[in-house]
Amino acid sequence: MIDLALSVLSSTWIFVVFKLYDVYKIQTLVAIIINYITACLVGLLLYNGPVGVDDLLNTSWAWGPFAMGVLFITIFNLMAKTSQVAGVSVASVATKMSLVIPVLLSVVLYREHLSLFEVMGIVLALVAVYLVSGKGKGIHVDRKHLILPILVFLGSGVIDASIKYFEEEHLTDQEIPIFSSMVFGCAALSGLIFVGATSKSNRLKINLKNILGGIALGIPNYFSIFFLIRALRTNPLSSAAVFTLNNVAIVMLSTLVGILLFKEKLTPKNWAGVALAVLSIILVALF
Repeated sequence: MIDLALSVLSSTWIFVVFKLYDVYKIQTLVAIIINYITACLVGLLLYNGPVGVDDLLNTSWAWGPFAMGVLFITIFNLMAKTSQVAGVSVASVATKMSLVIPVLLSVVLYREHLSLFEVMGIVLALVAVYLVSGKGKGIHVDRKHLILPILVFLGSGVIDASIKYFEEEHLTDQEIPIFSSMVFGCAALSGLIFVGATSKSNRLKINLKNILGGIALGIPNYFSIFFLIRALRTNPLSSAAVFTLNNVAIVMLSTLVGILLFKEKLTPKNWAGVALAVLSIILVALF
């Protein structure tokens, strides 16, 4: 449970850093790329084994970081586009609702058994995510923009499902740091290629402020993945329960941090979501 708690704390810190980007006017795209480079370096520092190219390419999971790295950058840009055309709430709901995908994967492919209380907890978690993420009168998406949140939902779910797949089928305990590092390294490379391909529309500002912003994001970003993989491996709970607890706890804790640090205001609907989040955590964790 400690690994799961550390993953939740790391992910919540990512939320805080993103909030501070607005305060200090940090260029998000630059910071995102620096963040991936930082996360890659952190993993290399924590890994005790050989890091030669041949050693890494000969692993059974070598292809995984390339695919996930491209997916990271793609989903980031889709989330940004969804936030712009459909609203931050829609992007947030689509991202967090995607926990359904790794949960279904765990049940169908890995034959994990869910108790009635766990199923109830997962359903309540989905409702809680919707209620907490929704601001204003409700969440509405124009039909012409519907494909964007659908792609964010699918992509975010595939990322989580991929983490479960590689943890289950390929990784040893020793390989977790280097695997996480390579995922972020490939994401950084994908980001640089994306910037190069769109250089006319993306003018990057490489300055100390943006670099520090990327470093501040990269360290918790690495540990959010690192501790999530460890939680899937060492936690007595099923992986379906781990993904549910991880997602709903991040939503709940990020909401509380927003209230305490950034003076955000919640509607009665949002508070109802927080209450359901607590109840879902109790059902999933205890039963």
